[in-house]
Amino acid sequence: MFVLFPVPPMTSAQLASIGRDLLLTAALLSLPAIAVSLLVGLLVSVFQAVTSLQEQTLSFAPRILAVAITLVALLPWSLQVASAFAVRMFTHLLEAAR
Repeated sequence: MFVLFPVPPMTSAQLASIGRDLLLTAALLSLPAIAVSLLVGLLVSVFQAVTSLQEQTLSFAPRILAVAITLVALLPWSLQVASAFAVRMFTHLLEAAR
């Protein structure tokens, strides 16, 4: 394998920190869409119970629409969080390369 510069091995504490940062960032980015999907699903389920409509596909369209609106509305914030994560990872890479 061709390597431009040798990278010293990372410590387990550094790897744990990077892994924790990765998981927290992924959870932070996915939480709004999951929360909106759960809330809309709950509201549709209550509506179905009250009206005795038992159509299984009724919950999909409102969920998809609500999640799409949420993702579009939170796109600037999501890009900011993702780019901050990328900067942190490049910083870790540069520190490890020293």
